Amino acid sequence: MKIGLIQQHNTADLADNKARLAKKIGDLAHEGAELIVLQELHNGLYFCQTEDVNVFDQAETIPGPSTEFYGNLAKQHGVVIVTSLFERRSTGLYHNTAVVLEKDGTIAGKYRKMHIPDDPGYYEKFYFTPGDLGFHPIQTSIGKLGVLVCWDQWYPEAARLMALQGAELLIYPTAIGYDPHDSKEEQERQRMAWQTVQRGHAVANGLPVITVNRVGEEDGVPFWGTSFVAGPQGELLYEAPTDQEVAFVVEVNMQRSEQVRRWWPFLRDRRIDAYKDITKRFID
Repeated sequence: MKIGLIQQHNTADLADNKARLAKKIGDLAHEGAELIVLQELHNGLYFCQTEDVNVFDQAETIPGPSTEFYGNLAKQHGVVIVTSLFERRSTGLYHNTAVVLEKDGTIAGKYRKMHIPDDPGYYEKFYFTPGDLGFHPIQTSIGKLGVLVCWDQWYPEAARLMALQGAELLIYPTAIGYDPHDSKEEQERQRMAWQTVQRGHAVANGLPVITVNRVGEEDGVPFWGTSFVAGPQGELLYEAPTDQEVAFVVEVNMQRSEQVRRWWPFLRDRRIDAYKDITKRFID
């Protein structure tokens, strides 16, 4: 499968951000991409660096203007698109939601971000209600997509539950960067830990992983880019730079997972009879 990644530096101009994404989607489709993955909250700035009730004005319904916009692009170019939107579910109820658009422009499915961080510069609990749709792959014309969002990428349980339901890819739209007050050494440790844990999900589940991060500085926070594709043994098939926009097509062998799982039958050897404590917060 040919998969397109768009790592973009966004500004406060939502119309310009979307226009640039539309151009890149067309370019990637022309290069043969069948699936195109966008970064987390790709329409605008990453607004969770502060707590501001006026930001809720940016939220929209699903279906809504963005699903129509990207749905039209999916239909025009005959591609599946993974989007990441600020969902207005009801008055005072909002989610961080990934929506998958099918080749014909229809909504194939959506996933509401389950793990919501609350850290300096990432005040997402102020804006987003935790997802209530669970961890379920989205069936599309090109396969079953295990779509998760950013903070979900640190949790092996999320990746495993997607794999156990037949996901053929793990996909993570992402917005993560450096704390500018950290040392260069600490910044690099965090960036590499972020990539390593996701490559571990690829290995543990025998599945390719596609991660698309934003890039560039926003309100003093430098997002670290490094969008990447890993194969089912964690091997890097592509890695974007830390400081540049990219729109790139990566070819992934979708048959390789079958062979890797024959060599490493981790799902076969799971001790499901001994895992009941995994649902506890902590074991005293």
